[in-house]
Amino acid sequence: MIVAATAGHVDHGKTSLIHALTGRDPDRLAEERRRGLTLDLGFAWCDLPSGRRAAFVDVPGHERYLHTMLAGLGPVRSALLVVAADQGWSAQSAEHADALAAFAVPEILLVITRCDLADPEPAAATARRELLARGLRTPAPVAVSAHTGQGLDTLRTALDQLGPDRSASPGPVRLWADRAFTVFGTGTVVTGTLLGGTLRVGDRVELCASGVPGTAGTVRGLQVCEHDVPSASGPTRLAANLRRIPVDAVPRGTALLTPDAWVSSTLVDLRLHTRDAGPTPLPAEVMCHLGTARRPARLRRLSDDLAQLRLSAPLPLHVGDRLALRDPGTRRLLGATVLDPMAERITGRGAAGRRRTALASATGRPHLAAELARRGLVRTADLRRLGVPVPATRAGHTWLIDPEHQRHLAERLLHLVRTHQERSPTASELTRDRIRDALGLPDTRVIDLIIPPELRERQGRIGMAEAALPDALRPAADIALRELASARWRAPTAGRWRELGVGPAQLQALTRHGVLLRLAPDVYLTPSAVVEATAVLESLRVPFPVSHARTALSAPRRVVIPRLEHLDRQGITEKVTDDGHRRLR
Repeated sequence: MIVAATAGHVDHGKTSLIHALTGRDPDRLAEERRRGLTLDLGFAWCDLPSGRRAAFVDVPGHERYLHTMLAGLGPVRSALLVVAADQGWSAQSAEHADALAAFAVPEILLVITRCDLADPEPAAATARRELLARGLRTPAPVAVSAHTGQGLDTLRTALDQLGPDRSASPGPVRLWADRAFTVFGTGTVVTGTLLGGTLRVGDRVELCASGVPGTAGTVRGLQVCEHDVPSASGPTRLAANLRRIPVDAVPRGTALLTPDAWVSSTLVDLRLHTRDAGPTPLPAEVMCHLGTARRPARLRRLSDDLAQLRLSAPLPLHVGDRLALRDPGTRRLLGATVLDPMAERITGRGAAGRRRTALASATGRPHLAAELARRGLVRTADLRRLGVPVPATRAGHTWLIDPEHQRHLAERLLHLVRTHQERSPTASELTRDRIRDALGLPDTRVIDLIIPPELRERQGRIGMAEAALPDALRPAADIALRELASARWRAPTAGRWRELGVGPAQLQALTRHGVLLRLAPDVYLTPSAVVEATAVLESLRVPFPVSHARTALSAPRRVVIPRLEHLDRQGITEKVTDDGHRRLR
């Protein structure tokens, strides 16, 4: 479906044009029909020559209804800019064109109405010049007469040439409500323009109304062009029946959202767009328009084209969203692109300059590598809420990290562990919590992303790998290995370790580094002794008692029993009788 809004000066024939195209009067209110003046948004649709359907949002052209006009243009990506041949380019023609430029509406058809009353060429030439001055390009103008029907078929063909329908999008839903009402026996019905994503009957949706994000509802039913449907994909006009949601909870400007797929934000970093050279002429207090919503906001400039916007109430945002900012005094409209809807408050000396530098290269396009480079470390769930695509190969990760930031944190972690062990070689290795706090990490799981090869983890503690034994432990390691080589499987006693000058703290540190294997209190051997003992025990007749193992290993009972229990735990041996006879598995 093509969804297009009308735009143009009051009394230039927008509503008559839609009526002529569709056979439906978009003016719903009795007051509108009595006065012949559009006061609110109107809706109609028709089928095009190809079989595609075009839906129209008719907006008021009078200057007093600027807010309503912006609510009609905000959610669409196509528009008909209507200029009357007999009146030409007028005040609201310019204002509506400014709105199209501010919202960066990509597809615009210039329609010259009342071509039966005047030559359309002068009005078309002026309109094209004005549009080009605003950076808006259009196909050839279409001259029509709603009264005689001239040019309507040409206009239908031109509508058919607008961007092709997109297939069902896997992206999230953001349906901007432009109307809500109650149907007896059905409940609250919300209408709006769905640009992307797919909404299905039974889906749970979050409602983000003015200052009330997070209210949840369920889709009870859907209609597209007055026909019930099980699902609808954007772009389309849609009516959604919501279960257990009162109508006053869905004012115009409410967004129906896929849960956990948008950033509900009041602080936004953005790039301002202007045709003029120099600083953007906007005051500090502005009105922000997005979709059908509007929010008073305060603008803080960081440079000529960078600013931070503080909204009076949350808006559901993605990176790359296009906002229209309005000067309440002059009615001037300017566009702005959302660079970061998770902006941080700028406080402290030099913070504005650092933020300006960080945003200088931001494009406003949701690109994973660019977001990681700017943020360093980010939750995968937050990337989805920002609208940044995450490859399936990385979607299961809780955190994603920029390669450069990863190298920086890995270097800091290595320095932290190395310094700790050099200062206290016999102290316990660092826990994940201590590392998280020392490096200022948001989560201990981030450590898994930054552990360098020089480090390893044992029993929840992180220290140097065996090949990187601290210099302070090397003398104790040399003594211990010499003693164990001569004692073979007869582990030194506690008294012998004291004679050798190797204390309990050093023995524990050597165990953590993998130099020794602790079988029991005061019973230490080398890890290779386990392999050697297994080879000796293989020569015994099975099942063998502890006494046979003592004889074969030439070791005392205080060593043999812990050794056999260690082999049991490793699954190398197993008990086969209650009196301790064992066999190799």
